[in-house]
Amino acid sequence: EGIIPLCQHEAGLAVVMSHEIAHALAHHGAERMSQQTGVQGAGAVLGWAMSDYSPATRELAMRAFGTGAQYGVLLPYSRKHESEADELGLHVMARAGYDPAEAPLFWGRFGGANQANEAPPEWASTHPSDDRRASDLAAKLPEAIQLYEGSAVRYGRGELLA
Repeated sequence: EGIIPLCQHEAGLAVVMSHEIAHALAHHGAERMSQQTGVQGAGAVLGWAMSDYSPATRELAMRAFGTGAQYGVLLPYSRKHESEADELGLHVMARAGYDPAEAPLFWGRFGGANQANEAPPEWASTHPSDDRRASDLAAKLPEAIQLYEGSAVRYGRGELLA
């Protein structure tokens, strides 16, 4: 309900829906599960390798490993998945007949609405910054516009959402 007013019209909703569909098309959920399994396995190996050390040393090593895995592996891949879903979603919405120029505009509105909330620095976040998303999508518009112009039906921005 909170995101619908930011969509403003059908094309804004297409940005959000296409982004989520893109996660499924790119199998990001499966990749995420594989990454988590790998990190857990590496943590188990580290725990086993540290079994002869004192509990304090083991705890310190495990905390360092957890922090390193979070900020060095999991978060960067999460941001990568979000960026991939943004780009693939841009193509999905363009092929469906919605004006892809709406995508950077939507992320601009989304970022403006979130300014009241203190966002963590991008390196500590699961998502790229809203500004980065808008600028990355704006840079990818020429290809998406070609897809849009080749779509069988063009809805443009579609109807306004109530």
